[in-house]
Amino acid sequence: MEDVLSEETLRDIVDVAVRLVELGGAAVIAVGASIAFVRVGIVLARRDSGPARFTPVRLDLGRFLALGLEFQLAGDILRTAIAPSFQQIGQLAAIAAIRTALNWFLRLEIRQERDELAEGARGAAGVP
Repeated sequence: MEDVLSEETLRDIVDVAVRLVELGGAAVIAVGASIAFVRVGIVLARRDSGPARFTPVRLDLGRFLALGLEFQLAGDILRTAIAPSFQQIGQLAAIAAIRTALNWFLRLEIRQERDELAEGARGAAGVP
C-alpha cells in the first residue's frame, strides 16, 4: 500500500511552510523598520532635544526585530524537521544559538530602555 503522504510531498509542504514563515519574519522586520524610519523623521522634524528622544522609536523597532527573529528561527526549525542530516542539525544549532543570543540581548536592551523611560517620566512628574 502506497503512503498517503510521500516523503517528497511532505518535504514540498514543509518547504512552502518555511518560505511563508520566513516571509512573515521578513515582513515583520520590514514593517517595523519602515515605521521606525518614519518616526525618526518626525522626531528630527520636531527638533526635539534630549538623548531620550529616539528611545521610544528604538523600543518599538526592537520589538519588531525580536518578533521577526522568532519567525526566522521558526523557519529554521521547520527546515530541519524532516529527516535532518547531522550537518543540518549542526547548522540549526549554530543559527538557533546566534538568533537566541541576539534576541536575548535585544530584549535586555528593550527592558533597560523601558525602565529608563519610566524613571524619566517619574522624574518629570516629580515622583521619587
